[in-house]
Amino acid sequence: MPNPGALRFNTDSLKLELFDGNQWTEIVATSPDAQTGGARGVIGGGALGPGAAISSIRYVTISTTGDSINFGDLQQHSGGGGLKGVSSRTRGVFMGRTEYPAVYNTMEYITISSTGNSADFGDMSFESSSGGAGGNSTRGLYAGGYFPAFPTATNQINYITIASTGAGIDFGDLTDAKRGCDGGNSPTRVLFNGGQTKPANTNLSYIDYVVTSTLGNCADFGDLTQARTGQAIADNAIREVIATGVTGSVVNTIDYVNTTSLGNAKDFGDSTQSRGNCAGTSSSTRGIFASGTAPNTNIIDYVQIMSTGNAVDFGDMNDTRESPGSLSNGHGGL
Repeated sequence: MPNPGALRFNTDSLKLELFDGNQWTEIVATSPDAQTGGARGVIGGGALGPGAAISSIRYVTISTTGDSINFGDLQQHSGGGGLKGVSSRTRGVFMGRTEYPAVYNTMEYITISSTGNSADFGDMSFESSSGGAGGNSTRGLYAGGYFPAFPTATNQINYITIASTGAGIDFGDLTDAKRGCDGGNSPTRVLFNGGQTKPANTNLSYIDYVVTSTLGNCADFGDLTQARTGQAIADNAIREVIATGVTGSVVNTIDYVNTTSLGNAKDFGDSTQSRGNCAGTSSSTRGIFASGTAPNTNIIDYVQIMSTGNAVDFGDMNDTRESPGSLSNGHGGL
């Protein structure tokens, strides 16, 4: 059997195909440039502070620089933060939310190429906030987070089929019950990075992974350069970049790993500002990191994914929100 990620050219259909771990699937020749004039990063929800929920959704064109632009509004506020996003080329889904101290299992979706308010998608298989999320063009996963309320956490993983609507389904388990383990995407894997056990408040350095097209529990991938929680992720099909986070204080650390292999993270460079709980998303070449707690900030900075070096200023959000959700139509799982 081929290894997940193997490619072949189908001489009957004259299409390039990818082996997803179970079957050969056609690589769809769509482009975010044709859909939106470039890969679009969408940042939604978050909070200005305790109890100060934000429902607005903003977007940027990742290949450019500049301030964020209004997209629309979420149906539900994400008070206190903790929203996460998964996406295909066309649709984005925001998952989980909190109204401190309660957490919820709600999911909402948007059409990335348009603007407008979100619509109801369905409910996750468990209530959660501040977990980790990732996926490919077909399937979105959400893992861990506060459950069923602060300050406890879960090890559950939920999945959805992005193109449909409906309830989430059990996928398997993380190696630990934890929050703040934001997810990275490749065409075949989702990586869940670091995090924090609750209520013990132990920061973790290890990276879990699953094969997206299967079901089951996480396996060990390697370790971050430092134990931390609340990091942001940008990725393309072969590299994941892990930025900032909280070790006890906020940091400006940026790491990277090659998602096609296993192994420990390496130093990439530094963010323009130390912060935690910011939003990360990407095109195939560039990653952006927006907002976060440093205390709360409105900055957006970016890196070139396949290089190393320090982040560069991109522009600003319209407000100083913490813990928003993020997604794009150009990330590494597509």
